[in-house]
Amino acid sequence: MEKMTKREMFEMIKGVCANDTRIVEFCEHEIELLNRKSSKNTQTKTQIENENIKGAIVKALTEIAKPVTITEMQELNTEMANYSNQKLSALLKQLVENDKKVVKTVDKKKSYFTVA
Repeated sequence: MEKMTKREMFEMIKGVCANDTRIVEFCEHEIELLNRKSSKNTQTKTQIENENIKGAIVKALTEIAKPVTITEMQELNTEMANYSNQKLSALLKQLVENDKKVVKTVDKKKSYFTVA
């Protein structure tokens, strides 16, 4: 038996019980709630904070204007010193892979970052 989603199940119940208006109304209400729930694609507080930090990273790399490691970036920019190396590493990975705003180069097992 194939697994059904809640939406599919409510649609099926609505079809089978089409002559009972209470059941049809209930199913339509539940489907509407599912639609509303799936449309909530807002960012969490942490995601918004991370987007702001990513903007600050790009700004810092622009000001530095040369390829630097995360540690060097923290030493050269006071705002970057407020964040852990791990936090910056994760956000830089996103900037390199997803946003394409930063370029990563590896030299002798050291990662250097600069603005794309």
